[in-house]
Amino acid sequence: MLTMTDPAVAKVRELLAKDDRDGYGLRVAVKGGGCSGFQYGLTWENEQKENDSVLEFDGLRVFVDAMSNLYLDGVRIDYVDGLVESGFKIENPNATGTCGCGHSFNV
Repeated sequence: MLTMTDPAVAKVRELLAKDDRDGYGLRVAVKGGGCSGFQYGLTWENEQKENDSVLEFDGLRVFVDAMSNLYLDGVRIDYVDGLVESGFKIENPNATGTCGCGHSFNV
């Protein structure tokens, strides 16, 4: 199952409030592409689609489609904010390799 750290949940809430998206949650998806074969997608979502799993982290809804679920088991989403790097960090124990930028992976 996918998990999110407290800083990641807080950042998503902050961004939703900034964009005035009441009732929305986060969609986490895996799509073909990127330099390693698969890439992650994070988008806003306000309704469950057929075959979605809906996870909840401190009231934040996270939507995952059935195909993406196959690649996201054990994934941890964190948010880092530092001098060198800021943004969402996705740790995927299923990935056998990643690209240099860390935005795509292979299994």
